[in-house]
Amino acid sequence: MHILLTGSTGFIGHTVARALTQAGHTVHGGISPRQHTAPHTQADALQVPMDFARDTTPAHWLPRLEGVDAVINTVGVLRDSRTRPIDAVHQHTPTALFDACAQAGVRRVVQISALGIAYSSTRYASTKRAADEHLQALAAQGALAPAILRPSVVFGKGGDSSALFMNLARLPVALFPGPMLTARVQPVSVHDLAAAIVALLGPALATRGIIECAGPEALTLGDFVASLRQQLGHRPAHVLRLPDPLTRLSARMGDAVPGVPWCSETLAMLGSDNVGNPAVFEQLLGRKGVHYSQLVATAWH
Repeated sequence: MHILLTGSTGFIGHTVARALTQAGHTVHGGISPRQHTAPHTQADALQVPMDFARDTTPAHWLPRLEGVDAVINTVGVLRDSRTRPIDAVHQHTPTALFDACAQAGVRRVVQISALGIAYSSTRYASTKRAADEHLQALAAQGALAPAILRPSVVFGKGGDSSALFMNLARLPVALFPGPMLTARVQPVSVHDLAAAIVALLGPALATRGIIECAGPEALTLGDFVASLRQQLGHRPAHVLRLPDPLTRLSARMGDAVPGVPWCSETLAMLGSDNVGNPAVFEQLLGRKGVHYSQLVATAWH
């Protein structure tokens, strides 16, 4: 297939692009206009400049869909910013892309969403949910055949959250915000997520709907960091709980530092568990996902 992959240079997108190429597909990788350079290789020639902050109408996308068999959207942001407004990045631009797919006859769409957004009131959740619902409405009309992947915490080299967890795991004394010690997650390897996407464009091409992508076992974020520390060969850390007022203060301080994954939005999302049923995900993989206790060896190195 010829596949338009948005966010091809991001953490998830880069891994997906490599897996698709290894499976024999031709990847037309979406990149920010600020990253675009004159092509030097065949791979460079397949770069497609796109701006998720501004490409909010189907007319922006229709020329990019010529000769394309399927579309995968991996673009996402944790927080709102001037250069990457969350409403545009998560909702308005994806819905324009999905409408363009319907107009162009590109029926197969794979949308990377997130677990835990169904009942969350955060802007992250509400904007992701709106794009998912628009895609489902197009599917109900028979215009598209989408698969909406909702992963739990995605772990791997290159992920900002993964790097934060690994840095915490190296500390002999760890001061954790209270919600980190109670919020439950089901960590999934970025390579498993990419393998599931490859399956959805091959043997599982007929699979549609919402697919919960999660590892085989749930645990609290605090226990996950403790497991990462054990995988690194360290003794258990001495864990302290940050009082709630200081937790809220630290999140507000994070709001002022662009690019830092700890912020008020993250704190709000920790108010609900990020777990799901991995049955369909495991069918796509043909096996269980990598257990959280093996993630450092398989997804970090």
